[in-house]
Amino acid sequence: MSEEEKIEGSKAEGAGHKEDNPQTTTNLTAAQASDQEPTEQKEASSPEQSIPELQTTNPKPQTTPMEVHHHGHVHEKKKWKEYVFQFFMLFLAVTLGFFVENQREHYIEGMREKQFIKSLVNDLRSDIVKLTSIIKIRTVRASDLDSLKLLVNSDSPNTHTNDIYYLASTAARTLTIRFIPNDGTMQQLKNSGAFRLIRNRIVSDSIATYDVNVRNALRQSEVEEMVINDYRQAAAKIFNTLIFDEIMDDNLNVIRRPHGNPALANYTSTELYNWNYKMYSMSGINRANRRDARLLLTQATNLLKTLQKEYHLENE
Repeated sequence: MSEEEKIEGSKAEGAGHKEDNPQTTTNLTAAQASDQEPTEQKEASSPEQSIPELQTTNPKPQTTPMEVHHHGHVHEKKKWKEYVFQFFMLFLAVTLGFFVENQREHYIEGMREKQFIKSLVNDLRSDIVKLTSIIKIRTVRASDLDSLKLLVNSDSPNTHTNDIYYLASTAARTLTIRFIPNDGTMQQLKNSGAFRLIRNRIVSDSIATYDVNVRNALRQSEVEEMVINDYRQAAAKIFNTLIFDEIMDDNLNVIRRPHGNPALANYTSTELYNWNYKMYSMSGINRANRRDARLLLTQATNLLKTLQKEYHLENE
């Protein structure tokens, strides 16, 4: 055989093998299918596979996602002018707040000051009325004491006993001549520290001076009480006290003169001298207190005018 025939023979054998391979592949596929059919039949014949699965649906609540806006912080370096401006605005806000609060306190204190002044004006008016009445009574009293002293020391005092007992019945009485100031507002100003509310220096000085003089007048009244008590002891040896019961009512008001000329007590010259001394003391302190009452009345009147002028209370 030639070489060409050998080559052609080898090609023919290769083609024959290719034709035999499809059959072999078909046989293998059929065999695999036959092997799988029993398995599928077994699975189909099992009771578990015969019962269909119950699928339960548990739908989950669907929540829509919230949109979150993130503010971007821009970190930039501030200029020194911005710091100065912020500091200035903060300082201005604090200063204005302090100023407003201070103004509010001044307004409230001003209202309280005016209320105290109005109350003080009413107190002064009451004091003026009292002092005016006391001055008149003390003037009459001074004349009566002088007349009583002259009659008792006359050559024939028993012929004037009607006048003597009448005048002596009021000589030792102090209720009508005692000055009791209406100082409720003054005490409140001093004790509560509200005196600082009076910012007018002229007004505050005038009020303080008036208060000092009122205190002096009260101390002088206490001295007068002691002098009058000494007089009562001396008068008990000059007069018959039963006569005083006849001319006074239950309230110790003199309502009538005694009948006729009742006799005086049997006194000695020493007792008369003692009585004269007590009379002199009582008459002297009556005049002194009348003088102080006049000065106090002038101060009260001037203070009232000052308050009305400074606080515009002329029509109140």
